[in-house]
Amino acid sequence: KIKLPKKTARRYPVYELYLYGEGNYAEENKNLLLTGIPVLFLPGNAGSYKQVRSLGSIALRKAEDDDFKYHFNFFSVNFNEELVALYGGSLQQQTKFVHECIKVILKLYKDREFAPTSVAIVGHSMGGLVARALLTLKNFKPELINLLITQATPHVAPVMPLDKYLTDFYTAVNNHWILKAQDLRNLTTLSVAGGFRDYQVRSGLAFLPRLSQHDSALSVVSSAVPRTWASTDHLSIVWCKELILATIRAFFDLIDENTRQITEDPKRRMAVLNHHFVRHPAKLFEENPEAFTELTGTFVWVTVKASKWTYSFYNDSDGKYFMFPLASHRKSYSHLYCENSMLDTSSWIYGCINSNSSMCLEATDLSWKAELLPTTKASIVVILKLQDYASLSHVVIQAPPTVGNKYTLDCEFFQEDSRTVQLPVTHLFSFGLSSSKILLNSTGLLYNVQLQHFNQIYQAFKIYIESHCQSLKERKPSVYRLHIPWSHEDSLIVAKVPSFTEISAKLHAAQPENDNRFPELNIYSSSDCQYEVILKTSLVQILGQIIRFHAGVLPVYVVSNILLTYGGQLSSLISTGQCSDFSLELVRTAKPYKVEPLISIVVFLQRFQWFRAVWESLSLPDVDAAVLSSQDTWFPLVSLILFLFGTGIAYWSGVFFSTSLRLISSLWLTLIRPTIHRKDNKLITPRKLCGILSLAVVSWTTCGALAVFVIYLRYLFKDSDGSKETSRNSSIHTVKNQSSTDNTSKATQSLSNSATIAEAVNSLKMHVTILNLFTWIVLLNLPSLIYWSKSLRYNVRLDPDPCRCTAIILVCILEILMNSSTSEVKSSKLLKIAAKVPLPLSVAMLAFGRMHLYRVPHFLTSSLLLHVLCCIV
Repeated sequence: KIKLPKKTARRYPVYELYLYGEGNYAEENKNLLLTGIPVLFLPGNAGSYKQVRSLGSIALRKAEDDDFKYHFNFFSVNFNEELVALYGGSLQQQTKFVHECIKVILKLYKDREFAPTSVAIVGHSMGGLVARALLTLKNFKPELINLLITQATPHVAPVMPLDKYLTDFYTAVNNHWILKAQDLRNLTTLSVAGGFRDYQVRSGLAFLPRLSQHDSALSVVSSAVPRTWASTDHLSIVWCKELILATIRAFFDLIDENTRQITEDPKRRMAVLNHHFVRHPAKLFEENPEAFTELTGTFVWVTVKASKWTYSFYNDSDGKYFMFPLASHRKSYSHLYCENSMLDTSSWIYGCINSNSSMCLEATDLSWKAELLPTTKASIVVILKLQDYASLSHVVIQAPPTVGNKYTLDCEFFQEDSRTVQLPVTHLFSFGLSSSKILLNSTGLLYNVQLQHFNQIYQAFKIYIESHCQSLKERKPSVYRLHIPWSHEDSLIVAKVPSFTEISAKLHAAQPENDNRFPELNIYSSSDCQYEVILKTSLVQILGQIIRFHAGVLPVYVVSNILLTYGGQLSSLISTGQCSDFSLELVRTAKPYKVEPLISIVVFLQRFQWFRAVWESLSLPDVDAAVLSSQDTWFPLVSLILFLFGTGIAYWSGVFFSTSLRLISSLWLTLIRPTIHRKDNKLITPRKLCGILSLAVVSWTTCGALAVFVIYLRYLFKDSDGSKETSRNSSIHTVKNQSSTDNTSKATQSLSNSATIAEAVNSLKMHVTILNLFTWIVLLNLPSLIYWSKSLRYNVRLDPDPCRCTAIILVCILEILMNSSTSEVKSSKLLKIAAKVPLPLSVAMLAFGRMHLYRVPHFLTSSLLLHVLCCIV
């Protein structure tokens, strides 16, 4: 643990700073006489500072292998595992504390020979967003950070926008990064997303905002990272060994030999990150590789004139140079493809600039154009467009001497058109009943299948590749790569030959407007084999994409359905005098055509300047559907599907509440059978006023969500008590009916009891619906309550509190509604207004609550407040 200045420790008592170490390294650095390169790790939502050991341990091992020529000091911040993804009130505080930590870290190196002037930061999840927010601080100097690597960080928008502080924080950070892009030209940023296995943060949210001013931001998906080639879940991205190795290799390649710190050259930093995270040529990184080289050594020179060539060597004591003359192939072919199974870091393919009849005198190294592929032991491939190398006379491939290992070289010249086929994808509504097929009779080593009209996130397909070979000889495995040209989200699969392989094809990000490229299925094949490619729409994968992109808005649709049902029950009180059953009313009133068309009309009209001017003059916020459409993540049919999901959830939640209340009340009635029931018909009493006042004090001095939760429990037990009383009265009424004869007074009493029971049943139905609505208010405010309870030992009062004022209003509402009945509501002058309000509130909720979940309780509070007025007026 690093001792912080007293002022900092007093201001941030919850947070701490640590230095990671192990073994002799930890012992040597106990006195904090540090000489390495500082790296600061920031954990994410509910993350532990101890997660830094994944990076720190591997970095230490690599430093030991290099005899500590260079080494890194890994620091980590303890954020007390705060739920910052759900409660945004502490994000600004975390950001300011990280600023103080950076200053403390740099002071530790003061007066050292190679003292650092900046700190590299690695942020997991929300830790990456906090790191980006450092640039928004007034007193922060941008030169204090030169490298930022984020892991599964939702940069674009919060996953669950549950309070205004969270959305405002995102807006401030992203606006600053776009408007102040010129100030960030010296900061290199890498964002690594987890891919489809990360169910908490979808990869589309992890793509950094496009910065037009400079090219120093890079976003990749882990499935496309060389030597990783795998998707990770939200937590394992921190300790995925392949990904950590790529990160540490990049850190060591970023070191400047002169300063013994991370290089200050932004171009070199981007070159290193591209080398390790985008295209790895299986060579050690070189900042300025030699432009020309002489091919020396006692190697045998062999001229190869064939357009297709294979060479296997095993225990070959003599090295060879194979020369491919380009003049004879330029007219017939457009590209040269070569594959090498020998994985060492030396160069192996060259372009000859100056040659004689038998050998090359001067050449340029083309090995930097190669890239790794994940075959059994991985292989290196290179594709050269002959038109781009008009000055070359030959391509030379080097086969060095080998002992004990077998290696294979494959090369072929090909015409691009003959190896590129187009496969139109099936329609979204084909539901997998139809398919697109193509048959490839392979005579070469590479095929590109262009997937036409595949550009939206709601498209999802299953691609089946079946390979057959003419002979049964052992062949190298095939590699299938789904390549998305507009973002680094490729996925690679290795398959034996022959085999039957299934590939899921779906997107993390939609195609940009000005991009006309097609997604491609690259098949690195075996010759003399047949490949059948079958593509079908996958309904399950489409639903998965909808859930992946819009699961966070489901609460809005559920509450919208319940609110429509609530309005229908109020309407039935007007028309029939009875409160209809929740399930029946849900089926009758919760219709998407009541809500969606109006929102779609507004979204359409917002395309016109005059409508936008009127809209802005009314100070109305943007419709969430319009914002999502501009981000290519919205589709009208999606709203219908989500509405149906919401209807189902609302239905079963209603069944759950009514069944639970019956079970609890029946059990309570069996255990305790009260003989006298005292009923208090007054809506407001001195006792209630005391309760309201006490909970208002609780809300103001501690946490608003706590007061909401307490009043919710009181209301729940009150409803259980009401259900119990209804059951008791019903049983008494049944007994009295059985014992009565022709007595007129008893008949009158029986009718009175029937009316009382009917009234109690109506009131109970209404209370169950209100309880259902209020449950969602509690759930949406629950994160702030959990956050407050975890930090209670440091501060009794939650500050800032997203629901303090709302809580006071809700306490007043529910205290009054507790003893209310439908008889009071039926006689109210405001009932007609109260019955009509839920529909426009439901429309407004879907219009403005999808991307701002914290607005949902406000809409519900408005409706319940009108219900209270109906009880009074």
